[in-house]
Amino acid sequence: MFFLNYEMMLLSVKLYCCLFLFFTVVGLQESFLGGLKFSGGEKSIDQRTSFNVFGEKSIEFSDYFNIEFNLALYPPTHIGYIIRVKNEENNRIFNLFYDGQGHDLTFKFNEEGKSNLIVARMNKEELQNMNWFKMKIAFDLKNDSIKLLIHNRTFGAGNLKLANPYRPVIVFGKSDFIIDVPSFAIKDLSVGNKRSYFFPLKQNKGNSVYDEKGEAKGEVVNPEWLINDAYHWRYKTSFKSKSVAGANFNTEKKEIYYFNRDSIHIYNLRSGNIELKTFAERCPVQLILGTNFIDPGHDRLYSYETYNGNDAYDGFTVACLDLNNLQWTGVSREQLDSPLHHHGSYFDSSTQTYTIFGGFGRMRYSKNFYSFSLNENKWNTLEGFPGDFLSPRYFSSVGYLKKTNSIYVFGGMGNDSGEQTVGRKYYYDLYKIDLNARKISKVWETSIGKENVVPVRGMVILNDSCFYTLCYPEHFSESYLKLYRFSLSDGSYEILGDSIPIYSDKITTNANLYFDSALNNMYAIVQEFDDDISSDLKIYSLAFPPINAEQLKSFSKGRNNRIWLIYFALVAVGVAVGAYFLIRKRRQNAGLDDIVRSPYSGSKTKAAEKANSVFLFGDFTVRDRKNRDITYMFSARLKQVFCLILQYSIEEGISSQRLSDILWPGKPADKVKNSRGVTINHLRKVMGELDGIELIYEKGNFKIVHTPDFYCDYMRCVGIISAGEMHENRNELLSILSRGKFLKLSDHSLYDSFKEAMEQKLEPILLFEMRKSFEEEAFQMTINIADAVFNIDPLNDMALTLQIKAMLRLKMTEEAQLRYQAFVLEYKKAMGNNYPHSFKALS
Repeated sequence: MFFLNYEMMLLSVKLYCCLFLFFTVVGLQESFLGGLKFSGGEKSIDQRTSFNVFGEKSIEFSDYFNIEFNLALYPPTHIGYIIRVKNEENNRIFNLFYDGQGHDLTFKFNEEGKSNLIVARMNKEELQNMNWFKMKIAFDLKNDSIKLLIHNRTFGAGNLKLANPYRPVIVFGKSDFIIDVPSFAIKDLSVGNKRSYFFPLKQNKGNSVYDEKGEAKGEVVNPEWLINDAYHWRYKTSFKSKSVAGANFNTEKKEIYYFNRDSIHIYNLRSGNIELKTFAERCPVQLILGTNFIDPGHDRLYSYETYNGNDAYDGFTVACLDLNNLQWTGVSREQLDSPLHHHGSYFDSSTQTYTIFGGFGRMRYSKNFYSFSLNENKWNTLEGFPGDFLSPRYFSSVGYLKKTNSIYVFGGMGNDSGEQTVGRKYYYDLYKIDLNARKISKVWETSIGKENVVPVRGMVILNDSCFYTLCYPEHFSESYLKLYRFSLSDGSYEILGDSIPIYSDKITTNANLYFDSALNNMYAIVQEFDDDISSDLKIYSLAFPPINAEQLKSFSKGRNNRIWLIYFALVAVGVAVGAYFLIRKRRQNAGLDDIVRSPYSGSKTKAAEKANSVFLFGDFTVRDRKNRDITYMFSARLKQVFCLILQYSIEEGISSQRLSDILWPGKPADKVKNSRGVTINHLRKVMGELDGIELIYEKGNFKIVHTPDFYCDYMRCVGIISAGEMHENRNELLSILSRGKFLKLSDHSLYDSFKEAMEQKLEPILLFEMRKSFEEEAFQMTINIADAVFNIDPLNDMALTLQIKAMLRLKMTEEAQLRYQAFVLEYKKAMGNNYPHSFKALS
């Protein structure tokens, strides 16, 4: 009987964990969705957006209140008022004015009609690359001051004689006679102090604005609800060409290109700007299909034709366009044996090779892999792939996953013989071509409804669990594209978003799918040919992660009801195994101090230091194979070089040119080369004192590689975060963070981007786990996570509040008061004013 109960308990625990993981992952995905977009000066006055946060309701705040939200800036209107804050008691009004016309982004906080109080100039490129960034306006009514926080910078103004209490009327966008409104969006709006009102802004329709409980609070006029952009493809723009043209997307520059032999259209997705530029000299390739690819690392576009069809043609078949000066260079005259319509392809920047698979031409379907080497400027046939039979086909979708160094081929149509006259069949299968083992494996085969469809040329693989591609029934003239998400493991799939029209009457008509992580959007490019020569190009975007129609309906009041049903089911399971988790929680709380001690419970122990290790959290420390501290061997320059290479080693490494530009800017090339060589040799010599780590130079990049014999707290931290294993490895991560702030004593500006990238990865996860641990009543864990948060943001209100509450729950009253006093002193030192909240108010 005992074993039966034990097995039931384990089953319940597993079910609870699965549900919890699902709820957490979906919840985190949804955090990227939604928002309220404001129409500004690009629309007529009557069509501009106005959002009154509390509508006709009167809300009163005493001592202080904060207005926090995430902000996104859009083209084409770059100037106007974002928010106005009135006081019901008098006519005093504050406003925030935005001007994005210059080299910087300027935000001016004003007392309307009287004076400018704050001028905040921010780096334009930094904020535009973030898509969303944090904005906070803090009213300190006790101390008569207002602070403006934008991203990671804080600005302030004092002696304002603010009313206390305060009944704010908060209006975003158009307000009364204020009609100058920029194009912007907000999401995750929070207003309040100890009592906060939170507006997710994730609903899909309506003029009433709902809070997180689904209660109508505010009113909006002319809203554009961004949750719809995760379902409805948004048409962006279109172009025409009377001659054969090609199109592509440059992920580095956020630009879409549409070019023919004479000119190129450049559409910048970030700014919305469109340029038409004429080439000084025509493209040397005679365009037949307009096939092309981009080398983003070198700002080059390659136009190629696998086959010209004219036996007398002796011109270039591959040419390179320098995207900086728009100069063409012919690089190859080689032809393959077929035009290969609708072949799949991918570009590997690490090997500087472009690979294509399949295609149709000259009455045959192809099963070959061809690779064009940018170093050799020639085509090679990839051979020697034993394993499962991959039949000849075209209309296949091809992608590459760096993690497994594998090519994936999905679907298409063709037949086993490759002869068109035999007839064709539609394939819904996935093959993996392992480039390390040089082997083809059939992963799965599935079916897709009753209607036959083909995928577009490229697939988007974001991780090793799934891929996205667009599919459509190409055998209809007036057809439609739909977005599919397939599991890499078993072929299960889901159709997401609505459809995109495509006129597929000509074989040259094509479409492709791209993803940009910085802009957090998917992009579809649809090129429709009228006569196999002239074409139209249409561009569409879809917010990521995409949703289906059922999910869209569930956001009618800004809440995903299906997720809440799952949540309640999770809670029910949690109750069933509550006793088990209560015991486990107490054990965790009791044992946690042995791993990471809070600074308020005695002495603070560091994560165990071991042989063959490098520590970047807290004091930079290196220990050799005999566990001796050899940090002294790293001079300031060697430490800089090591950290710089390590930062880039998570991906493909750092080029020697980039390394030189950062470390020796402005110096002559010969002197830089000598200094770089000497420094690299010294670094290799010092690293020779450790086992399991090596500095290599491969494919033009410096990179640090390691084996399990070597340990680095930074790399382990990134591994835990990237794998989504925070909950399972919470104690280990806190042990790493207990050493202190990342690169604590490294103040050189060279480390800034490294620190910022690490903190941006850590902070949202720590805040999430801190709230969760407090809700689970794992109070010691809450205290320790709060300490980790303070290493990133020493003035984090949430960390202070939860830490004090957790300490008081554990009867650590004296420690809580000490923590509060330390925070108050730090606040006074940094901000110049007294902290507005009393200890009693936080407890």
